[in-house]
Amino acid sequence: LAMYPTSKLKRAYFDLVDMQQTNANGYFPYTPALSLMYGLVEALKMIEEEGLDQIIARHRYLAKGVRAAVTAGWGLNLCAKEEKWYSDTVSAVMLPAGIAGTDVIARAYHRYNLSLGGGLSKVAGKLFRIGHLGDMNEIHLMGAITGAEMAMLDCGVSVKPGSGAAAASEFWRSHPAPSGLGPHLALAERQALARASATTTATAR
Repeated sequence: LAMYPTSKLKRAYFDLVDMQQTNANGYFPYTPALSLMYGLVEALKMIEEEGLDQIIARHRYLAKGVRAAVTAGWGLNLCAKEEKWYSDTVSAVMLPAGIAGTDVIARAYHRYNLSLGGGLSKVAGKLFRIGHLGDMNEIHLMGAITGAEMAMLDCGVSVKPGSGAAAASEFWRSHPAPSGLGPHLALAERQALARASATTTATAR
């Protein structure tokens, strides 16, 4: 507010002077976007309930699973050349030469009802993007990974069927999940559950 009088940025809809003058009487200077305001209030409540640190940790955990699908599963490269540039909100997947990113995106959308992002500027047509931001968990992303994989196979990309989901699953199952994604089962616990299940099956027979 203190900087406003000297600001040379042109503005119209969100002019602070208009806002201050009408807010003093409890009004809004234009038709208020009530649905957006209610949405903002609810979003802030959700952030407070989960905790910002946990939200950041959840996004990082999910993103690492997607990156495992891309690199360890499909054997493809990310657009980001170094780990320090990796994004925990979206992963851009580079496609082999000769494969158009627009074809993969169109196939995913029209055949599998999956919306993938495209490449922009210098990488337009060379990649597709998988978003992993917001209210999401491992199962949501398994759908995106599998759908992207099927679209790539349909478009002639040489990847092993199921490899992306397998690599993501291996990462998520072998690393503790942040709160909000369910309790983590260590290897010993998983083995104990498997033995118990086998015993129950044998008894039933």
